[in-house]
Amino acid sequence: MCGIAGQISFEKDMRGEAAVMESMSAVLAPRGPDAEGSYYDENAALVHRRLIVIDPENGKQPMTFGRYTIVYNGELYNTEDIRSELIKKGIGFVGHSDTEVVIKAYITYGESCLDLFNGIFAFAVWDSLDRKLFLARDRIGVKPLFYSLTKSGLIFASEIKALLKHPDIKPVIDSNGVAQIMLIGPGRITGSGVFRDISDLPAAYCAEYSRTGFKKRQYWRVTAKPHTESFEETAAHTRELICDAIKRQLVSDVPLCCFLSGGLDSSVISAVAAKEYAEHGKKLSTWSIDYKDNHANFKASSFQPDEDAPWIEEMARFIGSEHTNVVLDTPALTEALEDAAIARDLPGMADVDSSLYLFCREIKKRFSVGLSGECADEYILT
Repeated sequence: MCGIAGQISFEKDMRGEAAVMESMSAVLAPRGPDAEGSYYDENAALVHRRLIVIDPENGKQPMTFGRYTIVYNGELYNTEDIRSELIKKGIGFVGHSDTEVVIKAYITYGESCLDLFNGIFAFAVWDSLDRKLFLARDRIGVKPLFYSLTKSGLIFASEIKALLKHPDIKPVIDSNGVAQIMLIGPGRITGSGVFRDISDLPAAYCAEYSRTGFKKRQYWRVTAKPHTESFEETAAHTRELICDAIKRQLVSDVPLCCFLSGGLDSSVISAVAAKEYAEHGKKLSTWSIDYKDNHANFKASSFQPDEDAPWIEEMARFIGSEHTNVVLDTPALTEALEDAAIARDLPGMADVDSSLYLFCREIKKRFSVGLSGECADEYILT
């Protein structure tokens, strides 16, 4: 993942705001430990923290082409499809990063570029000629994007704590924010950043900010359609979609691994990934988590009738992966509770968060990219 942040102001010269923007950028460093960059002009300040996955040299950000500058956090799974169409239109490319594809698709198609994207993303594009900012978030909302409208302009960032580094945004929580934490946490009301002056750009929304103000719209929604396939056709179609989705996420210029819990989701992902790796002469690395003395103290229940370990071992043998088991102890989980809450930005799922935090920290020693079946893409690998 990466971290993005920025401010657009028509009230002050943003070229003099480097210190504030650097403090926001520093907070995002765990999201992007490999590189950092910034862009400033009279009305715009953009900063980026990068976790390098694709095209280390030519994927640097902020990325500028002509009047347009982008900061981007995401992955496009149909990068090559879009690149091919753009090349047919005479568009040239410097490198092979998806960031370059995103900005050149925006330059070519405008806001309708979002209809082409198959992936997870949050990005901002500054138009230095028309003096306007375009913001967008992926259809499911995997990648976060928070913002605040202040007296001096629009401020945005990948994380709440980055926004709170700006002097115009105060860490104030009203009764609505407290209710979200106490009653529906770790969930949030759509569009809410919990803190009083912070909003969340909802999934499948885009927005524009200029001298005329802030306007947002929903660019995509789920629609119900009649199901006309037979059982056999449905099974084949589902298999095709799942395998295609997994294979598209295996594209990486840095080491990649899979989480393996022995459950259905992670086992399917790991099996497809291992087969794809084997076809290219490579061996997949899989990782699992366990707890000290878990075997001795495990008690079956309706929620979990079996231990994970035997299924993990069986799957690892079946797919022929290089497997690593990370064992955690209770004191370490307790000590990591605060770090896990900071990583999440808000109170979350207690020991579930701290265990995943420690697990990912161990994986990061060898891998920068991990595929999992538990919607954990936005968990920080530190």
